[in-house]
Amino acid sequence: SGLIDKAQLARKYREEIHANEIVLLAYYIAAINIEATYHDLAGGDYEAFPGICLTDTFQMYEKEDLVSGMLADNSTRRARQKRLPIKVILGNPPYSVGQRSANDNAANVAYPHLDQRIRETYTARSDATNKNALYNSYIRAIRWGSDRLSETGGVMAYVSDAGWLDGNSMDGMRKCLAEEFTSLHVFHLRGNQRTSGEQSRREGGKVFGQGSRQPVAISIMVCNPASEERGTILFHDIGDYLTREEKLARVEHFGSIGGISGISGWRNIAPDAHGDWLKQRDEKFETFLAIGDKGGDEARTLFGDYSAGLKTQRDAWCINSSREAMLSNMRATIGVYESERERFAKAAPVSESGEAKEAFIDAFVTGDTTRISWTHALKEYLGRQRKIDFHAERAAQMSYRPFTKQWLYFDRQLNERVYRIPRLFPDAKTQNLVICLSGKGEKVPFSVLMTDVVPCLHMVDVGGSQCFPRWLYELNDAGGGLFGEQQRGARLTRRDAITDEGLAAFEKAYTGEPISKNDLFYYVYGLLHSNDYRTRYADNLSKQLPRLPTPKRVEDFRAFVAAGRLLGDLHVGYETAEPYPVTVAEGDLRLAAIADPAAYYRVEKMKYAGKRGAIDKTTVIYNPRITMTNIPLEAYGYVVNGKPALEWVMERQAVRTEVASGIVNDANRYAVETAGDPAYPFKLFCRVITVSLETQRIVKSLPALDIRDPE
Repeated sequence: SGLIDKAQLARKYREEIHANEIVLLAYYIAAINIEATYHDLAGGDYEAFPGICLTDTFQMYEKEDLVSGMLADNSTRRARQKRLPIKVILGNPPYSVGQRSANDNAANVAYPHLDQRIRETYTARSDATNKNALYNSYIRAIRWGSDRLSETGGVMAYVSDAGWLDGNSMDGMRKCLAEEFTSLHVFHLRGNQRTSGEQSRREGGKVFGQGSRQPVAISIMVCNPASEERGTILFHDIGDYLTREEKLARVEHFGSIGGISGISGWRNIAPDAHGDWLKQRDEKFETFLAIGDKGGDEARTLFGDYSAGLKTQRDAWCINSSREAMLSNMRATIGVYESERERFAKAAPVSESGEAKEAFIDAFVTGDTTRISWTHALKEYLGRQRKIDFHAERAAQMSYRPFTKQWLYFDRQLNERVYRIPRLFPDAKTQNLVICLSGKGEKVPFSVLMTDVVPCLHMVDVGGSQCFPRWLYELNDAGGGLFGEQQRGARLTRRDAITDEGLAAFEKAYTGEPISKNDLFYYVYGLLHSNDYRTRYADNLSKQLPRLPTPKRVEDFRAFVAAGRLLGDLHVGYETAEPYPVTVAEGDLRLAAIADPAAYYRVEKMKYAGKRGAIDKTTVIYNPRITMTNIPLEAYGYVVNGKPALEWVMERQAVRTEVASGIVNDANRYAVETAGDPAYPFKLFCRVITVSLETQRIVKSLPALDIRDPE
């Protein structure tokens, strides 16, 4: 770059540049790269780089060097680096929240001091419920760098995951950064491929190619303790729909902060009271009635309780298109668990407890993922010698993804998180209606869908669905319904999930008008489909649960109620909707002589006609015998959980094999065994065309959102 002239280069190289790497191969590659670059610039004899340490940067500030006797020179370098007033920190920190599952047996490294600093700062200032993401390695790197520069001042420059810019759990982190740094320049490169559909296309190419799915940002943060200036935030978004190559070309073209300044490309951001930098909320939203509240902060809510969708953490085992296949899988894996439990009882050291016991269990149990899927809770059960029995009657239907029903093994011990689902569906026979919506839609645009069976956590949002029921159930005697041993004489009590306070709020708004709790349930469903509502409050809905305004005119309220009823009936009853009359290229199937319907209608994977770059969505190749044509393109306009409802049918009505377990989930078995119709996947696609078109028609008929001012 020319920033260091040749006369200063040797001093910089020998005394003022430092590098840390814990992976041995990467350590040697880094050293060689630095040494070769210096040699090219300085010439002369080849000189080893004295500033590189084989160390975990975070760990070297947690405890003393434990291998100083074996790596004396390395230990001397570590001690020297810790003493020096580092002024510039550069890095591409790893992005890792933790091990993906308990089967990995690769627990995260603990950094007690650093994690305590995160708890004291980022976590303490956050209003989020789930704050686990704050212990991601790249956020640890930001916390560590901020602390390292706090006394001397300096510059921290990272290429990192960009999730911290608008993540719900990072609100406290953003508040702290605005206070700790004089100025922050953030160049957002996008590339979030954990989104889907149109949002994914807007995010553009992955900056690190196939090695990344996360959004990426270049952040340059300046800390000047002597300055009174704090929290000047300058932001540049690289833009929509750019390929990886186009993004890298722009980075190279700009070259520096000055390059973006030269095109007046920096946008000054003033954070709001919530710590939001991007997608700042409409403050009027806070004056509306809360849909629900678990923290006790709201004076009134419409729903008395609600739950996240059910999370098994072992979907391949607990969930399947075939009831019999699911039960067979669960019978087998429970058998493996019981065998491991009995084996563990004979081998476990009596004296071990806590972390030592957990480590022993991790090393002891079988890691064969074709036999069992371990989770933290299941290992705890094993450690406590908790017996698990198989119960065929715990098979229940689940709404797994939009317009996709599956069979679920509905059991507290083998479903990792049941949340409050037992209050919504205490057993497989209980009837209820549930409005499922995006928990806090960071991953996909806001979605909502009604169901009458147990909802999956990821039914309408990959980040987690929140489910608001028409009814709540309580067991008025000891016992646990489907999740425990039902006690003789125990009875379920059903009560209204819509609160009296919520009803009173609407009765007050429309004095003299008869309003029922049923009306309010369907009003919510109609309102949450309103494009006007979703657009106006998109930034609020990406960070918090919906709040419910009251329209000025009672006629508009009634229109939302009526639309909500129509939509609810349509979405819950999608399996009985009138199939859209697609054209079949091979001829009218009603006239065909089909000797073996199961073989004729069997579907492996539906696909569009055409090739990449010229996909024809008006034509879907159902299987080698059936090609559907004249599919109306407008049907793809109904999007839920990030992509068109029709594409959910194409994805889920297929034969899928989970890699880890080898378990096959064959949608054709649901068609034959449960629906009693081998043509079910074909008809479902046609029915969801009808549902998609009708949904859009109803949504377009909704009144404009004209809201009365709160009293």
